Amino acid sequence: MRETGEVTNGTPSSPHPSRLHDPGYRGFASDNYAGAHPEVLAAIAAANEGHQVSYGEDAYTERLQHVFARHFGEGVQVFPVFNGTGANVLALQSMLPRWGAVVCARTAHIHTDENGAPERVGGLKLLQVETPDGKLTPELIDREAWGWGDEHRAQPLAVSITQTTELGTAYTPAEVRAIADHAHARGMTVHMDGARISNAAASLDVPLRAFTTDAGVDTLSFGGTKNGLLFGEAIAVLNPTASDGLLFLRKMNMQLASKMRFVSAQLIALLGDDSADAETGEPLFLRSARHANAMAARLRSALEGVDGVEFTQRTQSNGVFAILPPGVADRLRESFRFYDWDPARREVRWMCAFDTTEADIDRFVAAVRAELAA
Repeated sequence: MRETGEVTNGTPSSPHPSRLHDPGYRGFASDNYAGAHPEVLAAIAAANEGHQVSYGEDAYTERLQHVFARHFGEGVQVFPVFNGTGANVLALQSMLPRWGAVVCARTAHIHTDENGAPERVGGLKLLQVETPDGKLTPELIDREAWGWGDEHRAQPLAVSITQTTELGTAYTPAEVRAIADHAHARGMTVHMDGARISNAAASLDVPLRAFTTDAGVDTLSFGGTKNGLLFGEAIAVLNPTASDGLLFLRKMNMQLASKMRFVSAQLIALLGDDSADAETGEPLFLRSARHANAMAARLRSALEGVDGVEFTQRTQSNGVFAILPPGVADRLRESFRFYDWDPARREVRWMCAFDTTEADIDRFVAAVRAELAA
């Protein structure tokens, strides 16, 4: 039974008459569909009382620096921002001169889903490489890492990788290290888009620094919104010599929050020791990511071997990619929203979140099986 009672014409009855949606509805289109984690909302409420100095001179943003240092090492510099696109654009801007270019996978979010912001706002050239699983390798990077000194070509001076990738795959620490060593040897820096970095840590079962600071990543966009934050991400500068000007770029690009304590408080709730589980000792970011990954594994396991479902990528985080027979996806979307990944192949993407339940998965699996049988 839902706590809000009956829902009429899409509008719930009392005791929450202002609620405009059915809280029992679940979709599999994006982990962004999930609400904010209750512990995050509690952190915002706690930070809301009284006055704090604006624009980052508050107690929460100061503590955030220490929280990040515990996960990424001493010397890390943290810049809270509003969203992931802002984090990516600002981080890359701070790493490159005006003539610099970024080597990235063709599926990279900075190329496919940020409406040209790196080019139009950041003034950056993206050099995309086709990859089978969303992951770059030193050999793939070299397809575009050439032409230094050629005044007719944008200079490839940075590599951007996504962890986990847009195809749900995860880089191992050794794979990140190989990329970083290869890039650094060519005078290039390395940026990591960590929109789902928590899911990677849960999947690999290693500390965050194992595949970031210790693996040679220079600058990181740390994602929180897909893992239970209401809003907000952070840029973590892991190598201060690889980034310059973020203090000014953040304001210039409209990513400086006046009430920054509310972004910082959420990130502290996600990463801080106070959020550690009493039994496991795991902080909220890891608990939530492990659960989302487990729900994706449950979904895949339930459909593995089912006639008509062909999986296209390894399920290493909270996303499942599959090809369905003609018409099945459209009929399923009448009840469960999700995206086509590659319509020409009938490939779809199913995403799980920190609040996806086993019952949600079981209902969806039953619907998939019913449509396939029909």
